[in-house]
Amino acid sequence: MMKPILFSTLLSVLALPVSAAPEAYVLDASHSQIVFSYNHLGYSTSYGMFSGFEGQISFDQEDPAASSVSVSFPTQSMFTGWEARFGHFMSDDFLGGTKDEMITFTSTSIEVTGETTAHITGDLTLNGITNAVVLDATLNQVGEHPMAGKDWAGFDATATILRSDFGLGKFAPFVSDEVAVVISIEAAKVD
Repeated sequence: MMKPILFSTLLSVLALPVSAAPEAYVLDASHSQIVFSYNHLGYSTSYGMFSGFEGQISFDQEDPAASSVSVSFPTQSMFTGWEARFGHFMSDDFLGGTKDEMITFTSTSIEVTGETTAHITGDLTLNGITNAVVLDATLNQVGEHPMAGKDWAGFDATATILRSDFGLGKFAPFVSDEVAVVISIEAAKVD
């Protein structure tokens, strides 16, 4: 016969809530993009976009700080809206030596800052150089996708990077060294 103290301890352990483990999500490339902007000679703000994402999110709704993200996309997926500008970005002035490489971001830590917000610190590799970048991230929504019929998650994030930190500082400060980055992604839960 089990002693009453041991039995009550066993019951209390069994009654503890089971914490959910992080769940895997894959990026929906058709609804994920990065838009970047920079000041051009004080006259205008120029914009560009990256697409063609691959990546995975390990998302823990109960403990968001235990989540992680890893994303990559080809340098050549840049869209500037003007072919000559794209050609200049892919020249030796900027990305010429690494134009066939992937740009990657891998989170190293997540600091929860609010009910749906967090600072995601990670290693950004661009132009063959890796530096830490902090994303100000917001969880937009988690739930069943009305068309896909499966669990889905959506996030937005912003950051400012210095292009000179990645060996891309040509023409600064006339063309701003600071580049504003806006990210919006959707991801599908892996079955």
